[in-house]
Amino acid sequence: METTLVYIALFAPLVGSLFALCFSCGEKRIFVGVFASLCVLVSLCASFALLGSVASGTSIRAVLMPWITMGSTEIAFSFVVDSISITMMLVVGIVSSMVHIYSIGYMSHDVAFNRFFAALSAFVFAMLILVMSDNLVGLFIGWEGVGLCSWMLIGFWYHKESANFASNEAFIMNRIADAGMLLGVFLLFWECGTLQYTALFEAVQNANSTTLMFATLLLFVGAMGKSAQFPLHTWLADAMEGPTPVSALIHSATMVTAGVFLLIRMNPLYTLTPDVGLLVACLGAFVALFAASIALCTNDLKRIIAYSTLSQLGYMFVAAGLGAYAIALFHLVTHAFFKSLLFLGAGNIMHAMNDNLDIQKMGALYKPLRITAILMLIASLALSGIYPFAGFFSKDKILEVAFLNDSYILYGMLLFAAFLTAFYSFRLLMLVFFTPKRYDDCHPHEAPGFMLLAMTPLGILAIIAGFFEHAFFEFVANHIATTIPHADSKLLTKLIIAALCVSVFGIVLAIIGYRANLFAKCGSGMFYKILHNQYYIPQIYDKLFVVPCKACAKLCAIVDMHILDASIDAVARLFQTLGFCLSNISKGNLSSSLRLMVFGTILLLLFALWLVLG
Repeated sequence: METTLVYIALFAPLVGSLFALCFSCGEKRIFVGVFASLCVLVSLCASFALLGSVASGTSIRAVLMPWITMGSTEIAFSFVVDSISITMMLVVGIVSSMVHIYSIGYMSHDVAFNRFFAALSAFVFAMLILVMSDNLVGLFIGWEGVGLCSWMLIGFWYHKESANFASNEAFIMNRIADAGMLLGVFLLFWECGTLQYTALFEAVQNANSTTLMFATLLLFVGAMGKSAQFPLHTWLADAMEGPTPVSALIHSATMVTAGVFLLIRMNPLYTLTPDVGLLVACLGAFVALFAASIALCTNDLKRIIAYSTLSQLGYMFVAAGLGAYAIALFHLVTHAFFKSLLFLGAGNIMHAMNDNLDIQKMGALYKPLRITAILMLIASLALSGIYPFAGFFSKDKILEVAFLNDSYILYGMLLFAAFLTAFYSFRLLMLVFFTPKRYDDCHPHEAPGFMLLAMTPLGILAIIAGFFEHAFFEFVANHIATTIPHADSKLLTKLIIAALCVSVFGIVLAIIGYRANLFAKCGSGMFYKILHNQYYIPQIYDKLFVVPCKACAKLCAIVDMHILDASIDAVARLFQTLGFCLSNISKGNLSSSLRLMVFGTILLLLFALWLVLG
């Protein structure tokens, strides 16, 4: 029965995707979206049914079929459901179910409605393969499947040049990172002779430390690409070209969380390579601060939320790098709920504002979008780490880990990033909902009731998920090694108060500043321009990589057209000319033909005589 439930949880979204695919070239059918949503809900129910078995401390392994045999090594197409994978299955199931239901309304006017649900359900299926596989080969298949589906969904409106660019950018940048990950997988197989998790984690205890260090570094390169860590981060904001439900799914429960999941799943390897873990933590702290600073001066509604995702991923990498894998997973879970809620709220605002995304051209939307505003306020409070919302519990734990590990610089960077997070989150709310009206050409209205209903469970979870903190850590303790130094309650209280004060100060500053219009002149400063242009990193990449590649492509085109094609055309013209000349031989005149035959015979005899005498 448990094995059957594993297959239902895994393959139900695939059924929905294939069903939608059958109608992808036809007219829009609402029942396609309903059926795809029901399939994802069935998967979620199966995951909840498996939760009881996993909670008792057992792991469920299901072998679908033998797959790869190399000498004595056999890799099966098999899956494992343990505390790590079931956590991800539930997060993916809950968020994707709500996103599917929401998308029925959001995409109802799109002619490619059926195609959208085919790709969206396939996205969920690929992510489930990634988190449920019990070996690195299966994980890599899901990893690449997620990349392919993200390419289809980011470039969903392929008639837009910007969407095509964004989808290709995400795809190519992730392929670069995936090459590193694949090398890491090869190194592990070469050193340990297996890629199945249980056997691999036993084998690495006796592995060569240098090989293991390089393998974990290469795996982290793959994680950097999927989770958009610097310097492979630019695709994440550009991915906002896709439909907003896609952004909600990518940023909360699927693609970008895959990199963090990889580190959590491979925690026995990273526990043995603390130097690599420190590198992960340092990069994570830098990205948390780096992305938060860019969000301060971004005016695109969805890009602000995208940069907040990038910043929060930095927090998760800090926790994983410092050995607190359970805390990294806990923040991944809580973040999924409030981040998907923020994006779905942004979708409501876009529909209300005729797809305008500039928050500087909004304002006074609280009355027409009251429910959306309340839900986004809940999500923003959770993102800012305010008690009793979910983000408070998980983000505060990461700050505690950084401080108690004597990583005071990392702690200071994260604390400052928390201030910036609170500020830009409420900057967004103030400019969109609570400042004077700055638009004339639209009549905002609230989203349909069932779309708001789909957002409600996410809002509830954004409030209550943090209270399951202790139960969660007990649940995952069997499969995740977490090293958290102990501290007395007084110190912990001081750390909590410090984090709360910093976040509250950021919120108050944003509310007062934007109500009194104190930041009106900031847009002309040099510092603002640097942040608004993302530290000019996209322009630098353009000069370093895009322009040389275009120049190389033009050179190759010249060589192809004027040398290769020209030489081939010259050969063709030679034979064409030769054929034209020789065509004069055959004129149908008997005398001419006989003379030619005699002339040819003489030439052959002379050639034979030359061979004999020579």
